[in-house]
Amino acid sequence: MLRHVDIIASMAAIPMGPSSTPDKTLLIKTANFAQIPSKLSLKSNVSTPKAPLVQQGRIENVHLVSLSKQGKIQEAGDFIKEMDKSGVLVTLHSYECLLEMCSDLRHLSIGKFIHNHLQSSHSTPPIFIQNCAMGMYCECGSFSDAHRLFDEMTERNLASWAILISAYAKAGLIGKAVKLFSCMETVEPDFNIYISILRSLVDSSSLELGKQMHSLAIKNGFTHIVKVDTTILNMYMKCGCLDSAELIFDQMAEKNAVAWTALMVGYMQVEKRVEVLALFLTMVKEGVQLDEYVFSITLKACACMENQAIGQQIHGYVLKLGVANEASVGTPLVDFYVKCGSIESATRAFNKISEPNDFSWSALITGYSQSGEFDECLKIFKSLKSRDAVLNSFIYTSIFQACSAVAAFDLGAQAHGDAIKRGLVSYLYGESAMITMYARCGRLDYARQVFESIRKPDNVTWTAIIAGCAYHGNAPEALRLFRRMISSNVSPNAITFIAVFTAYNYSGLIKEAKECLDSMSSRYGVEPNINHYNCMIDIYARAGRLEESLEMIKNMPFEPGPMSWKCLLGGCSIHKNFKLGKIAAENLLRLDPHDTAAFVLMFNLHASYGNWEEAGLVRKMMAERNLRKEVSCSWISIKGKMHRFVVGDRHHPQAQEIYSKLKEFEYSKTNNQEILLTEDDVSDILPERREQLLDHSERLAIAYGLISTDKGSPITIFKNLRACKDCHEFAKHVSMVTGQEIVVRDANRFHHFKSGKCSCGDYW
Repeated sequence: MLRHVDIIASMAAIPMGPSSTPDKTLLIKTANFAQIPSKLSLKSNVSTPKAPLVQQGRIENVHLVSLSKQGKIQEAGDFIKEMDKSGVLVTLHSYECLLEMCSDLRHLSIGKFIHNHLQSSHSTPPIFIQNCAMGMYCECGSFSDAHRLFDEMTERNLASWAILISAYAKAGLIGKAVKLFSCMETVEPDFNIYISILRSLVDSSSLELGKQMHSLAIKNGFTHIVKVDTTILNMYMKCGCLDSAELIFDQMAEKNAVAWTALMVGYMQVEKRVEVLALFLTMVKEGVQLDEYVFSITLKACACMENQAIGQQIHGYVLKLGVANEASVGTPLVDFYVKCGSIESATRAFNKISEPNDFSWSALITGYSQSGEFDECLKIFKSLKSRDAVLNSFIYTSIFQACSAVAAFDLGAQAHGDAIKRGLVSYLYGESAMITMYARCGRLDYARQVFESIRKPDNVTWTAIIAGCAYHGNAPEALRLFRRMISSNVSPNAITFIAVFTAYNYSGLIKEAKECLDSMSSRYGVEPNINHYNCMIDIYARAGRLEESLEMIKNMPFEPGPMSWKCLLGGCSIHKNFKLGKIAAENLLRLDPHDTAAFVLMFNLHASYGNWEEAGLVRKMMAERNLRKEVSCSWISIKGKMHRFVVGDRHHPQAQEIYSKLKEFEYSKTNNQEILLTEDDVSDILPERREQLLDHSERLAIAYGLISTDKGSPITIFKNLRACKDCHEFAKHVSMVTGQEIVVRDANRFHHFKSGKCSCGDYW
């Protein structure tokens, strides 16, 4: 029986003399059967002497094997039918190859056809080929067919039992696997069957069964085998029985890297990070061969402990071993430095990797995203795309987050389409990132489309769409979605309530917000933290109920932080309460002496009361402390190109047209007599402040939008800081005069300006 034929030679390569006939054995061995048409006719030619049937069958079976190895399983099935018509038998080896290929391709229908053909051709097929058919059914997920075949077998060997038991265990059908295992009376199970069952026990509910399997393994003398001991150790770790796992580990006469790693994973699960490091040091001392899993877990422990010093020592050991250039080791190093907040070290570790894979790139991109270097994220992504590099779902999720931060709608939409095409949209996590991206890019309609396309959203996904509606000022819709979430039996988390309180805040629903805070624990099982109390403090403060805001600071079950006092100070600035504002400012600066916003708000309080001397002292303190806020920047995307503006920017090629357009709107200078400092103005000279209002970055972006878009088209701009009151009034005025909708996303929320009104109702 031919078990393998090398089908690479051409028929032309067969040496033939002028009067010789081709050697038939050589013909079979060298023929290029890949060139045989898939629909090969098996009808004999009357003008050609008929070849012996056995010889003809050898060639046809070689072709069958060739088709199976090429994955042309449908064509193989059709070819078998042609062989039947010509009376050519299929060999057992061909059946074996075909069944194995059906297993690999999970092609159940053709697999059934081949099995039925086998049974019709052989009344009692050999055990090995029946095992092969049973394995095919298991791989295709047809356990009923597999078990039926198992029951019909007149004779079974150890492999027969092992195939079905292992398949049940692997599929999580532990009850069926154990029941079948208990029926093994005539055949003694080997240690591999124990391993297959033990590997399927992955939680505390399986612990008792795991203990019974452990006892049987001891009884049958399998516990001296390293692979069995390691599997038992893993079972105890997964079932949450750390003490038993440690006992097994200590009693092992021989320990491999898998056993060490399993115990490390167990320690990480119960947050015993110091023990992880101790195990690593013991491995080094005992000369245990380390693999990438050991380095990954150890570096993860260092990251969780925020112990960069020990992590750097491990990095040194990696360099000493000369394996830092391997992606399997270099990638965990990049991830470690990213989690420690050291993007520079992460970049250096990445640059050492000789052939970074998609996980290496993902770790680096995540690092840039977490450190706020979003432009670098997008730059790397574009480079990978141009090189047609292998990407993964984590990379796309990070890109969605980066596009969300910089409001890069065009690139985000392109990445979305590309991720769908490649099948790399991470279920729920990636989809939630997309919802946030579209919402923060000003396309709440797209965010809703993504959300509604998700069959079963989780609490993260619900939170994303609720927050999107809240930040767009659509509080009623945000609260409606929250009620819909609860009715869908999805439990909210702590972040969900931040989004809900944001909706309450922007709509001035004070009573409802307080009721929600009071019922979080009893009704929803979520304990409120200081962030939720800060939301309530802010809700009171913005509504002018400053005394209640102060009372909440004093009586909440947490020590007030800088944000607590900043919320109160913001309300005092809005409602001009100097007395409480001074208390809030003093406490805020005590906790955070370098908070620029605190000085800005305090300056405005003094200015609103005409206390110019005190206001000057505030400015002096800012100068003495060398306080510098992030530079105010606004940007707008026109035809896929980003246009950025800073305060007083005159570098744009169309600067003259922009400032000419601004001169058409003198509204704020003539109608608003208040002199208030904003975060844009920390470096301005106060007497000139009024003349510089037109230079604020969002005004420049709005003006550019007016001269660059069709009349009537909405203008959407983005700003990295909170919009000031003057520019807010300016946008309202422009929307009324021009009739164009203006959308501004600042650091806090979206403002939709239409016909002289803002979606925030001036409650921002």
